Amino acid sequence: MDIIKKGYGNMNKDEIKKRIDELTCILNKANYEYYVLDNPVITDQEFDKYLRELETLEEENPEFSYEDSPTKRVGGEVIDKFRKVRHSIPMLSLPDVFDITEIEEFDKKIVDNGVDPVYVCEYKIDGLSVSLHYEAGKLLYAATRGNGTIGEDITHNVKTIKSIPLVLNKEIDIEVRGEIYMSLQTLEKINREREEKNLPKLQNVRNAAAGSIRQLDSSVAAKRHLEAFIYHLPNPLDYGIKTHNEALSFMESLGFRINKKANKIVRGISEIENYIENVTNERSNLSYEIDGVVIKVNDILAQKKLGFTSKYPKWAIAYKFPALDVLTKLKDIIFTVGRTGRITPNAVLEPVIVMGSTVKRATLHNEDYVLSKGLKIGDTVSIHKAGDVIPEVGEVVIERRDGSEMPFKMITNCPICGSVLEKKKDQIDHYCMNVHCPARKIESLIHFSSRNAMNIDSLGISLVEDFYNLGFIKTIKDIYALKEHQKDLIELEGYGKKSVSHLLEAIENSKKNSLEKLLFGLGIDGIGDKTALLLSKVFKNMDNLIDASYDNFKNIKDIGPILASNLYDFFHNENNLKLINDLKEIGLNMNYLKEAEKFNINVTNKRFVLTGTLSFMDREELSELLESYGGMTSSSVSKKTDVVIVGKNPGSKYDKAIDLGITIWDNDTAKKYVDELKA
Repeated sequence: MDIIKKGYGNMNKDEIKKRIDELTCILNKANYEYYVLDNPVITDQEFDKYLRELETLEEENPEFSYEDSPTKRVGGEVIDKFRKVRHSIPMLSLPDVFDITEIEEFDKKIVDNGVDPVYVCEYKIDGLSVSLHYEAGKLLYAATRGNGTIGEDITHNVKTIKSIPLVLNKEIDIEVRGEIYMSLQTLEKINREREEKNLPKLQNVRNAAAGSIRQLDSSVAAKRHLEAFIYHLPNPLDYGIKTHNEALSFMESLGFRINKKANKIVRGISEIENYIENVTNERSNLSYEIDGVVIKVNDILAQKKLGFTSKYPKWAIAYKFPALDVLTKLKDIIFTVGRTGRITPNAVLEPVIVMGSTVKRATLHNEDYVLSKGLKIGDTVSIHKAGDVIPEVGEVVIERRDGSEMPFKMITNCPICGSVLEKKKDQIDHYCMNVHCPARKIESLIHFSSRNAMNIDSLGISLVEDFYNLGFIKTIKDIYALKEHQKDLIELEGYGKKSVSHLLEAIENSKKNSLEKLLFGLGIDGIGDKTALLLSKVFKNMDNLIDASYDNFKNIKDIGPILASNLYDFFHNENNLKLINDLKEIGLNMNYLKEAEKFNINVTNKRFVLTGTLSFMDREELSELLESYGGMTSSSVSKKTDVVIVGKNPGSKYDKAIDLGITIWDNDTAKKYVDELKA
């Protein structure tokens, strides 16, 4: 079900109420399994997704917001095995955010409230929250967060944690809060011992810490070697403390363990972003797990001014690291038709956040791919981003199946025109062979207008579909005749005079594009933008391409017999030649216009792969610059690759480059060479 920020699609009130009830049931069950039984069944990522969906629905439909809703709860249910403890100051959790945009929104709200913020950034330790109470400098009792108001007395187990002082350096009455956790090394050691005894392994450090601290026998907790960091003083003004950073130093002076190296004062979004980037890079080297970064307003009076909601403080947030692999539901498998007639199965997913962006669909490539994965509609599946960009379905979680799943079945007819599909010899793809299939035509028009092809600004997918259905565009040639329908277009709902004028200007400007743009836009089977550029450099103009023989194509480096055959057949097809002549008469450029290649020892004749986000230039612009100096760019790393350029959050390409011993340029190195090229 697609989550819409404002509004919820076409769902009626009964359907919305039903979905709220369903989500409430899922979250209550998950809370019970996690906090009461210590046996989580769904992942944190899934819980966050369902909770955010419920929050959205309740915000837009307050009449269905129940008092006992999971969104009104801070933590889990208190079990009866431990004495209940009421928190005099509620132990609230923090609102989660998942990208820099949400951090910017948080910062804006604070500024709009008249606060000029200075922040403290800290690690978000993956463990169990604890409240510690001291009287005259001696530990009185320790409690879990529980539901935020009532927790559980865990003093007997906390006393076994050596990093928590039993007596402070000062005879003082005080409450402090922090995180109990288990180190990765300890977890590994415990699991080795449990494996030797044929006992099930502990799932992760968080569950291990929570399970250890809630043992009735404190000797069990003692053997688990738990640790703790203290990070919060609930009532700093009572001690004359004016900033959170001062509170940390004060607690450290009393003998508490503070994560001093991880805490940093920052100013502004750019410094927050730099902190997150540094922590992300350092994360794998830590001896404990962190699942994000906490960002707090440093000034205590500013915190009081900003206040609280019923669930969260308004002066702090928790940035959660993007999950590399997340779980979601495969709701359906639908089929699309490409410009060449190729049929592609696509996964329709319950919306899920993967590496900072919401994923609702993912390609399943072809029938063999789906069958090899063993996918069924209704399965719970893992999702990741191939190369950090493209959403990809990973594996099925077999143990989540309940018998309601439906097996996948490949279609036999085109989903658009109904033509019987064909499977080409020695290929795994199915094709609609009907050249008049509307889907094929629309995809061809969309491809022709796209950025890497003719780059006709504003003639996007929805506009092409509208104009096709209205009869204005049926062929590529019709795009250049749209100006004849200017009056009709302006009268259409949603299309003003200014937007139509902008579109027609973009269409006219596209006539000036260099040959490789047109060549790629024509949609020759197997010819991508890089191959189109190579062909344009070799043949210089369209007439030379038309006159070329099969051997002329085949003898070009990187063009094999299949591509050579596709090219020769395309330029000897009467319909294609007529289209090219029509476009020539309309005034489209048919020549390669790029300036003569410059030489640079670091770039010319080298193969490059780009991965991650660069700070100084987008990847497409950098590719064009490298190619103008005779460099070649590729999407995959191989032994033929000369240089891999690595930006922020690189993916598996970086790892492969390391394995193959390929030269790596980081962001600063790449910028240095680019500055030399531009000088």
